[in-house]
Amino acid sequence: MTLSRLKGLLAALLLLGAGLATAAEQATLNLKDADIRVLIDTVAAITQKNFIVDPRVKAKVTVVSQRPLKPDEVYEVFLSILQVHGFAAVPVGDVIKIVPDVNAKQGPVPVVDGRHSGRGDELVTRVVHIEHVPAAQLVPILRPLIPQQGQLAAYQPSNILLISDRAANIDRLVKIIRRIDRPDQSDIEVIPLENAPAAEVARTLMALQQRNVKGAAMPGQPVITADERTNSILISGDRATRLRLRGIIAHLDTPLDSGGDTQVVFLKYARAKDLVQILTGVSKSRTRAKAAAQRGKPAPAGAQRKDISIQADEANNALVITAPAAIQAELRQVIAQLDVRRAQVLVEAIIAEVSLDLAKDLGVALAATGTRKDGRDVSPAFVTNLGNLTSTVLGLTQGAASQLPAGVLIGGGDLRRGHSNWAVLLKALASDAATNILSTPTLVTMDNEEAEIQVGQEVPFVTGKFTNTGANQGAVNPFQTIERKDVGLTLKVKPQINEGDAVKLEIQQESSALASTSVSTADVVTNKRTIKTTVLAENGQVIVLGGLIDDNFRDSQEKVPVLGDVPVLGHLFRFNSTTKVKRSLMVFIRPVILRDPETAQAYTRRKYSYFQARQLDAGIARRGLIRDRAAVLPDLDELITQLPDDQGLIPQLP
Repeated sequence: MTLSRLKGLLAALLLLGAGLATAAEQATLNLKDADIRVLIDTVAAITQKNFIVDPRVKAKVTVVSQRPLKPDEVYEVFLSILQVHGFAAVPVGDVIKIVPDVNAKQGPVPVVDGRHSGRGDELVTRVVHIEHVPAAQLVPILRPLIPQQGQLAAYQPSNILLISDRAANIDRLVKIIRRIDRPDQSDIEVIPLENAPAAEVARTLMALQQRNVKGAAMPGQPVITADERTNSILISGDRATRLRLRGIIAHLDTPLDSGGDTQVVFLKYARAKDLVQILTGVSKSRTRAKAAAQRGKPAPAGAQRKDISIQADEANNALVITAPAAIQAELRQVIAQLDVRRAQVLVEAIIAEVSLDLAKDLGVALAATGTRKDGRDVSPAFVTNLGNLTSTVLGLTQGAASQLPAGVLIGGGDLRRGHSNWAVLLKALASDAATNILSTPTLVTMDNEEAEIQVGQEVPFVTGKFTNTGANQGAVNPFQTIERKDVGLTLKVKPQINEGDAVKLEIQQESSALASTSVSTADVVTNKRTIKTTVLAENGQVIVLGGLIDDNFRDSQEKVPVLGDVPVLGHLFRFNSTTKVKRSLMVFIRPVILRDPETAQAYTRRKYSYFQARQLDAGIARRGLIRDRAAVLPDLDELITQLPDDQGLIPQLP
């Protein structure tokens, strides 16, 4: 046994002897640089407790006491000594383990509550319920008050704090928490206003409260909200703050001394002329409701009937309102909700029409005429009228010029004068006509406003004519009447933005063009396609309209009975004609909502860049004898900044 160990035991024996000499249940602790294990042995003897000492528990302790201590007091002093030297006592059943503080919180530390919170430097764990403030906000405040070996955590779903530390320190933290966790924001007061608008008064009060407050709201700050429907102010806060705000509101809610019945409201987006009718109806309805509510009650002193007048100044796009202050406040609230920036809708359309017209004719016409003795021709003795070739084949037999039909004509016969003439005419014709119309118009319009784009030309159509055909009619000038009609593309769209990103489209589309047909006609033929419908599309969704218009196939055969059925020779008495017409029209509509200037500018740049790229692909700058960059579109930024802007009045593109 070492010398220091002997000294410690001797001191403990002296201590016990002194304590026993003084009182059988008390002891006086007086140690100087004694080994901590000697102190543990002494406390075990006094308190009759069993200890398990960790091998890492080593220290020299000094204890000075002036009066005898009871066993419980000795144990509390012992816990304090352990805390000073960085150790802790963790009870496990009938045994108390003495371990370093670092490992103590990981052991079976007792869990206490408000009734049994532990004493002194006893190491405990406590769950603290927070009622009014978020528990997570208390962690940064309490963390500096807990030693490094302690534990502090917040559980947000239950709004509780979990603390592991000495019992005395936890009691101190709980007292601090109770002072912070106060229902300061639970009282709400409603203050109705008579003259001033609630929204403006609330804005003034919030600016006054936040003048010296930066960042997040501080605890105890009042919450101010305006209820525009009842024209009232809602205040949540402590009683002193609410009393101070009531005094400020009373000074603000006073009628104006002069000019209070008339005010001018300048509009930003809405048209003043359109709002007059709405505001007039609102003011009349409000006046009738107020009169019905006050019917049977005596009028307040000084009250008198005031007429309400609302006029529009179209030059300044402003409203001139003459009304009592309360009515003016309500009208200003209505104006604030109606005078907002309306969204725009970009409508991209693709209109494609494909027409196919095929025709084939193959046939033979015959004619024979007789003669008289004087050599003059007589009426035809035989003719076949197949494929409308009668006039042509008769002209051949009589030697007269005739208008030849389209196609390949092969004819022959005996055309000598004084003889019976005959002629044979073969016609073969194959025609192929096709039309491909493609247009991609783009429209930008305001919400609920109709937009129209029309691209085409005016085509003259002959509606009547007069010619002088008589020999003795005199001098009459021939003339003809002409009517001009629009032929081309017309697109009308009226978008309406619904809740969310859905767009209702009222569409009227017309596509007309001169037909390229294989049929010989006396005048031009116009193809006209019209679509009128109402559809619902999401933002950016493509809607398809139209489809296959018609698909006509016609095969006809003209022949002489019996003779047309004779093999080989029957072709001389037949005429075959086949026609096929197929037309398709497809219209694709894509609406895009432009809610802000940035989106509109992005689509403008994309369209401009696409058009510029198509122009460069066409090689316009390389055509002709003159090389000029003016023939090519410059960049959009360069095009806009060509104007002088010395004072910075032209906004720059984002």
